[in-house]
Amino acid sequence: MTYEEATKSAPVVFVEFYATWCGHCQRMEPVVDDIMAMLQGKVQFYQLDIDKNQDAADDQRVESTPTFIIYKDGAEVWRWAGEIDGDTLLAKIQHYL
Repeated sequence: MTYEEATKSAPVVFVEFYATWCGHCQRMEPVVDDIMAMLQGKVQFYQLDIDKNQDAADDQRVESTPTFIIYKDGAEVWRWAGEIDGDTLLAKIQHYL
């Protein structure tokens, strides 16, 4: 599946670009895991390690990790780079449901 196909795989798609060595990503991991559990079946989630998905990261102009992107009907509607409060992130995703 290509990145573009992934972004169109559901009405709402959440993509996280992360790196295993990134401290900010490690701190966000339990937050994202909780949100994924809460929204399972409502949102399609993709987590991409930038070291293994460098082409996709470059194509999406990912300059720092973590970078979160929400797609609605295949179009990017929101992006955030860095740590973010879990309640804020959850509210952003739910806004597009």
